[in-house]
Amino acid sequence: MSLNAQLQPAAATSLERWHQFVAAKDLSALPELLHPQAVFRSPMAHTPYPGAQVVNLILNTVLKVFEDFAYHRELATADGLSVVLEFSAKVGERELKGIDMIRFDDSGRIVEFEVMVRPMSGLQALGAEMAQRLAPFLAAAKGGGALYLRTPTSR
Repeated sequence: MSLNAQLQPAAATSLERWHQFVAAKDLSALPELLHPQAVFRSPMAHTPYPGAQVVNLILNTVLKVFEDFAYHRELATADGLSVVLEFSAKVGERELKGIDMIRFDDSGRIVEFEVMVRPMSGLQALGAEMAQRLAPFLAAAKGGGALYLRTPTSR
């Protein structure tokens, strides 16, 4: 089900490109869609990851981590600048479901990309894999030295 008609034209165009990138498993042109101050909100981290370069790195990495990734439903907001995309995927042996909440600016650039994932076992598998691949870079990107990609059971 696609509700692109409810999105503002620039946002609908960007969303269509996003779907093309994901279907091709190639996000090399993603920087064209990202606002320079875009933020990524992880299901594993309390604070967002700021900046187009970091958002690009995270999304490129997660596309490699997910197996059998598929979108199922799209819901657009009344202002036509945000969309919620329901998805399913696997990380190793763990199946998960989730949503991508994407907010666009008036020119169609992604300004915020937020992900929510369930069940906990799928989230833990995703967090562990992403931490293994990206933890040192993302900790530095946040300006801390702490590990920001932790499993939900760690403190």
